[in-house]
Amino acid sequence: MSFGALGLCDKLLKTVSDRGYTSPSAIQVEAIPAVLSQRDVMAVAHTGTGKTAGFVLPMLQLLLGASSPQARQVCALVITPTRELAAQVALSVQNYGRHMNIRSAAAFGGVRIEPQISQLEGGLHLLVATPGRLIDLYKQHAIDFEHLDILVLDEADRMLDLGFIDDIRNIQTLLPRKRQTLMFSATFSKDIKSLAKGMLNNPVLIEVTAANSTVDTVKQLIHPVEKER
Repeated sequence: MSFGALGLCDKLLKTVSDRGYTSPSAIQVEAIPAVLSQRDVMAVAHTGTGKTAGFVLPMLQLLLGASSPQARQVCALVITPTRELAAQVALSVQNYGRHMNIRSAAAFGGVRIEPQISQLEGGLHLLVATPGRLIDLYKQHAIDFEHLDILVLDEADRMLDLGFIDDIRNIQTLLPRKRQTLMFSATFSKDIKSLAKGMLNNPVLIEVTAANSTVDTVKQLIHPVEKER
């Protein structure tokens, strides 16, 4: 199957082709049409399966039809558990959206908040953020969720493992009830099912990898290091 068969627009197909991708992965085949149909999605997929493109590509296409965000407004929000993942997803958004007029940014802790507040002043189509910094931005009145259309929880199981459940519940109360919600997780545990039940509305369930399986594209190495180093 080709990316063209998934319903992506010409601008995104050009970007995908320019990056050397010819065939979509299993998660992309399932997720992209579901997201484009504006359904809520609960997807179980491990790192290395192409899940980031599975939600970034259709999100960018949906945002093409959205109105331009006003000051401090955000049209789409991706929440990630770590700053490293936030930076990685934000880079994917920039790479895939380079032929589109999409304003995006990343917000996470460990760095000054003032530049992130400045980026939000003009409004953003898409923000990638960690839970703690997102709440900080809201408390400083730097962000407006009133016109949020899409919410993505990336690596939801890891967010629970890291103790972000209360932050996620808090953020949920700040968002519009009418929205599209996408949840991506490496596992489908009881806690994840409970979280999904409270946040997603009749979601499409996508499972493309067996539990606890290793993705062939991920290489795992061990480098012993002396204690002194």
